[in-house]
Amino acid sequence: MSASVTEQTEKLVQPILTDMNLELVEVEFTKEGKNWFLRVFIDKPGGVDIEECERVSEQLSERLDDSDPISTPYYLEVSSPGAERPLKKPADFHAHIGHHVYVKLYQPIDGAKEYEGILVSFDENEQAKLEIKDKARTKYVEIPFKKMAKARLAVSFN
Repeated sequence: MSASVTEQTEKLVQPILTDMNLELVEVEFTKEGKNWFLRVFIDKPGGVDIEECERVSEQLSERLDDSDPISTPYYLEVSSPGAERPLKKPADFHAHIGHHVYVKLYQPIDGAKEYEGILVSFDENEQAKLEIKDKARTKYVEIPFKKMAKARLAVSFN
């Protein structure tokens, strides 16, 4: 059920976001305790504000009521992905070159399944190059997009 709900929600929200020059980061439909939540994460360069989230929520709520893709009661939440926004698509990586990122892998590369560092590049073969600190040394690791289980921006305190 949740895959079709997220896909239908993406189709309903995309025209709203296009009109407002906003980007869809992620849609999730998840149960927490006894309640269902439909969460829509939106963004734009410089971030989104509460008024933009409210406008998207109001318009999306109307479209969801009209098409009625969800049979169970749920809460709709529209928000920014925050400082540690997920990186889901190759375009997300291209847009965040030079940023501090965290990547978790399906299988180890060079003995590790998790890396955090500066995203130096993301090439045409969908391979990310990260600059990481290993004790006092700087080194580089190349990670294929298809081997990433999860990736997100990371807050750096250096």
